[in-house]
Amino acid sequence: MMIFKKAIPRRTFLRGMGAAISMPMMSAMFPALAAPSASKMPLRTGYIYSPNGIIRERWRPTTRGVNFEMTDILKNWEHVRDKILVLSNMNNGESESVDGHVGGSSMFLTGVEPKKSMSELFVGTSVDQYIAQKTGKETPLASLQICIENAAELAGQSNAGYNSAYTNTISWSSPTTPLPMEHRPREIFERLFGDGGTDPAARQRRIGRQKSILDFVKEDASRVKRELGMDDNHKLDEFTEALRGVEQRVQMAESKTDMELPEMQRPVGIPAHEEHIALMYDLLFLAFQTDTTRVFSFMVAREYSELVYTHLGHTDPYHPLTHHRGDVTRKRQAGEIDVYHAKLFGDFLAKMEAAKDADGSSLLDNSMIVYGAGMGEGDVHNQYNVPIALLGGGGGHLKSGRNIEYTMGTPLTNLHLSMLDIHGIELESMGTRFGASTGRLDLSATS
Repeated sequence: MMIFKKAIPRRTFLRGMGAAISMPMMSAMFPALAAPSASKMPLRTGYIYSPNGIIRERWRPTTRGVNFEMTDILKNWEHVRDKILVLSNMNNGESESVDGHVGGSSMFLTGVEPKKSMSELFVGTSVDQYIAQKTGKETPLASLQICIENAAELAGQSNAGYNSAYTNTISWSSPTTPLPMEHRPREIFERLFGDGGTDPAARQRRIGRQKSILDFVKEDASRVKRELGMDDNHKLDEFTEALRGVEQRVQMAESKTDMELPEMQRPVGIPAHEEHIALMYDLLFLAFQTDTTRVFSFMVAREYSELVYTHLGHTDPYHPLTHHRGDVTRKRQAGEIDVYHAKLFGDFLAKMEAAKDADGSSLLDNSMIVYGAGMGEGDVHNQYNVPIALLGGGGGHLKSGRNIEYTMGTPLTNLHLSMLDIHGIELESMGTRFGASTGRLDLSATS
């Protein structure tokens, strides 16, 4: 029960020169004498995309229902087992004419077969953007699109006769407008915590002074803290400490980009790659915690990725490994990459589960996060039986902790329709269909 005479605004910023930091959800943001649970918590939605397919045996449980086994990949999420829905037998589209890599990524959130052309783009508006159109009215940023590889290096290149835009993003604001993925942590940090209304020169002066962004909002933070209770003050202190830690890692990453490196094959190793992904996940976590956005899409690598995971003992690039042709060593190494990606996502899930909303529920309780790939088997480029999991509580809408086996060939777009329903979004222009959808998923099924 609230004991404050006056609530602070739900959207409260700490402001300073070139900075505007949105505060996490707190008890003081609710009306006086009202229980936080009486006001609905924000529902967050995210999409994690793994390219080149996922080795099926490392992913798929053979047991249906609540007693499904935790496979090599899923065991990285054991700590949130009761918030996992494994959705088996889903197809990402029906066409066999489109290249698997191109169709995998471009159809993942659209369900529409891409137009084969280098000059003309056409696929479909992605589900994340339909959600962003609604939730973005209540947040500073409608959505975030991030990645690990620099897609600009490949802009305009052809992939099997298709424009590279189809494999460089999974988010489309319209059938002809791809949303670029950002790979630079500083750019994401500034979108989240830089003051968009401030003169860019002021922001650059702040960055150039090599001081923390928190130094520029110190006075405003002190004023706000005087209005908070003990629990909220503790929560704000934890948040600012985490924010400063992320900022220091961004600064460290920037210092390394100034180093001159010899020309060589692009390896992936510790700490560069793992720290990059972890930093991006932490930025996404802060974005959700501060309610700066409620929608994100994240490509942990792009289709056709040639990254070499040297810290796993690999010498061959990622994409060729997935074309293992039954070779035991290459198939094992491709699976090791899948497990590695799942581990980093598991760390993100742990932070989402530990962070609390004002009603005492966790951020993960109030989220829906899809993790999966657009291809079922990268070795043969098909889009059938793709690996898909839906994690989180969905604000109470999901009955999780199960492996649901749907009818073989159930369209992935049926999941999109179901998630839109949870958000209260009706697609009048499409009627009851979304891409190749045939209806809604029963997310309360027991098997």
